[in-house]
Amino acid sequence: MPRCGCALLVALAALLAACDNPRERSFPGYIEGEYVHLAAPQAGYLEALHAPRGSRVHRQDPVFSVSADPDRQGLAEAEARARSAEERLRNLEAPRRASEIATMAAQLNAAEAALALSAAQLRRQEDLAARQFVSRARLDEARAANARDAAQAAAAREQLATYRASLGRTEERRAAQAEVAATQALVEQKRWQVEKKTVASPAAGEIAETFYRPGEWVPAGSAVASLLPDGRRRLRFFVPETRIADFAPGRPVEARCDGCAATIRAVVDFIAPEAEYTPPVIYSRGSREKLVFRVEAAPHPDAAVILRPGLPVDVILPEG
Repeated sequence: MPRCGCALLVALAALLAACDNPRERSFPGYIEGEYVHLAAPQAGYLEALHAPRGSRVHRQDPVFSVSADPDRQGLAEAEARARSAEERLRNLEAPRRASEIATMAAQLNAAEAALALSAAQLRRQEDLAARQFVSRARLDEARAANARDAAQAAAAREQLATYRASLGRTEERRAAQAEVAATQALVEQKRWQVEKKTVASPAAGEIAETFYRPGEWVPAGSAVASLLPDGRRRLRFFVPETRIADFAPGRPVEARCDGCAATIRAVVDFIAPEAEYTPPVIYSRGSREKLVFRVEAAPHPDAAVILRPGLPVDVILPEG
């Protein structure tokens, strides 16, 4: 056979081999929704559904509320107890009335004036006694009067300080302060219980389902509504083990679906650590029994809003 004929046969065989083992660039998958179940921590009758199923909500929009009448009454009681404890502490920390303090200050002034007078008289008596113009008894009387007035002035001074100080002792004030702290903590607890009777959306998204109607009893912690956040719609697809090396977190991918007007752009953020068999719902072009790795990608926020969980997609690995 001529040399050119052999070369032609070799090239044709290589082409056929390439056709039998095409390098896949499209991978089957679907849209996965990660739902958030909204529940109240306290039991009660469902008072209102502010966001029915199928409606869109923004972050912090109210979704539902449970009757909070008993908790509001408990909050009012706790607030009243807190005010009472604060008044008791304020009374213990406050000094006496201003009129009582003024009276005591006047008594101290009088005692100090009497002390000044008796001190002057004592000095005169001592001078006269030194020249022997008065008896020893008169000198002793002057000394006693001065000592008496000094004691009265000191007593008045201490009493005025007591009047200006707080009414309660240190231990009583500490006990009152502890009571105030305890009642304030109870107020915060009751306020939290009232606030949690109205449940708000933690993120923008769509209310997928509601499980109770207004008027029904809702047990504590039981989900009343399920939310599909915009940021929790994901691409989930399956990559053969021969191609998994082409994927890594941060790798951009594209996806197409029936009815999608534009290509869905996403970024890989998860690769399963273990291989698995192709799920039965994924109809790949090859054998269903080959090993694949589950890969997930987060779509661009603008595209995530229109994606519906369960929608089949073909994920494409861009060139380059």
